[in-house]
Formats: sequence, structure tokens, C-alpha cells
Amino acid sequence: MNALEDSNRFTLIRHTDADAWIETIAAEMAQILNHYIDAAGRARMLLSGGTTPAPVYQALAELDVQWDRVEVSLVDERWLSPQDRDSNAWLVRQSLLNRAEGAHFDPLVRVGKPLPECVYTANLQAQHTEAPSLAVFGMGNDGHTASLFPGSKDLARALESTLPYAALDATGCPGSNQWPLRITLTPHGMRQCRQRLLLLRGKQKLEVLKQALESNNAALYPILNAIDLDGRPTLRIHWCD
Repeated sequence: MNALEDSNRFTLIRHTDADAWIETIAAEMAQILNHYIDAAGRARMLLSGGTTPAPVYQALAELDVQWDRVEVSLVDERWLSPQDRDSNAWLVRQSLLNRAEGAHFDPLVRVGKPLPECVYTANLQAQHTEAPSLAVFGMGNDGHTASLFPGSKDLARALESTLPYAALDATGCPGSNQWPLRITLTPHGMRQCRQRLLLLRGKQKLEVLKQALESNNAALYPILNAIDLDGRPTLRIHWCD
């Protein structure tokens, strides 16, 4: 069986049109948020950065969601000020928060605080708030997700962590570009998320995903840590060329 057809591990939705990809994902995100708002009065979602999800966030901001009942934070962050244009916080603010009036945002990096203190604060907050209703992941061509980079000296520690967030030094990992210091959601943190989406664009990403699934090596392909979470709803993967 083709590894991409294993419906026991995930649900893969293929889109033939980029606009439909954007609109379908945004609608699904809004539906999830509204479900938890109706059930519990509030919803919390964790978002990834990058150019791939930005148009989805823009479309989501236009949909009917009680944004004053939504808390937003991040799957991961570069060790940059939230005001830095290269930070995930800046992208989420520009594409979603500036349009979704009333939504509350919790950045992972606190200006003036050292990295260990920011990680401590992120974990403290995660442990004292509602479990995330939704987490949106991406994947790099190296098979990383969040800031879990293959080859990082800190990867094993992050994968084994019993806390939601960890610091990670990805020095030497090509996918981290010029920002090796990161705060990242761990597999333990992923397990707390009630619903999970993975957004992919392009044939190369689909081939990387196939290689990851066939390898069954979560250290070589950290994306597997977002897929194989026992006892959680299956990951929904939205792909478009």
C-alpha cells in the first residue's frame, strides 16, 4: 500500500485549486473554533509561521468567529522579538490578528527576557490554560515540523520532554536558516492539542511526507511526531500543488 493512503494514521485531503485549498482550510478552522466556543465558551489555537499558511489566516479572519473568545499562540518561534518582521509572531499578527478584532495573542518570546525564562513562561501558561482546540503545523523539505529539526543536538531532549515547550539550538541544520535558536512545541505539547491540521503545498512536500511515512524514523523525519499520537484524533493533512 502507498504510504500516503494509510488512513489509519492520518487523513489526506488533496486540493486541485489553490483558492479552494485556502477557503476549505479556513472554513474548517472556523468550524473547529466555533465548536469549542459553543462547548466551553472559549477556544485556543496554536499557529505556525511561514508563507504557506498566511493566506489561510487572512481568509480565516474574514469568517464568522467570536474573536473575543479566541486565544492565539504559536507552535514555535525563532529567538526574535515579536516585532521583528522575521518572527512568526509578526506574520500571525499581520495575517490574522490585525484583521480578527478582539482575539488575544500570547507570544512565545517576551522582550527583555532570556530564552530559558521565555520557555518557562510558555510552559507555565500552557499548563494553566485550556488545552489547545486546534494546532496548525507546517513541514519543511527536511521533514521538520514546528522547530524540531533533524540533526539538531537538542532534538532528542525535545522529543523526550514531558513539557509542552522546549528550547532548541538548530545550529548547523539547513532548515533553520539564520535563526538557529528556537522555542518549539514538543510531542508532549502536540498530544495536548484536540485537533491538528498540517498544511502542505507542492509535489516536493508530498514526496517528503511519503519518505517520512515509509521511514518510520521520527528523529530523521520529525514530522512523524505530529502524526503518530496515540489516543488523539488523526492528523488532517491539506495538500495542494
